[in-house]
Amino acid sequence: MYEEKIIKEMKEVFTEIPFGIDHTLKVLENAEEIMKGENVEGEEKEIITIVAILHDIGAVEAQKKYSSIDGEYQEKEGPAVAQKILEKVGYDKNIDRILFIIANHHTPSKINGIDFQIQWEADLLENLTVMDIQKEQNEIKKCIDENFKTNTGKNIAYKRFILE
Repeated sequence: MYEEKIIKEMKEVFTEIPFGIDHTLKVLENAEEIMKGENVEGEEKEIITIVAILHDIGAVEAQKKYSSIDGEYQEKEGPAVAQKILEKVGYDKNIDRILFIIANHHTPSKINGIDFQIQWEADLLENLTVMDIQKEQNEIKKCIDENFKTNTGKNIAYKRFILE
């Protein structure tokens, strides 16, 4: 119910940075695939879904203020933008948790739960697509082994990025 409204709001924010929409929807697909494999349901699934949709929502504000969409600026600007969207659509559960993950989604040392871990993996699966799969197998394998903690996320990453 809220998912569609939040996606609509996310798309409006990203009209200035259209690639943000594509990236977000791919991260959401990755998160859904990992959640299905890890049997994540209910409230936890709702949190992860919302975070996946809003994780980079600070990018536009970061671009305006800092002329950069670097992760640190997204983390700084994202929570306020996300909170406005959640208020606008009338969503009022687990706000602190959602905003915490958005405020730290580029900081792996802050991962403190399966919800955050799945978001991290879903985003990383998308970010790994920029690497040269032919030439960077060792780096990719090291990245997967160091960052993926769920069996589903690790299996997806190996399937997509490690050559047999």
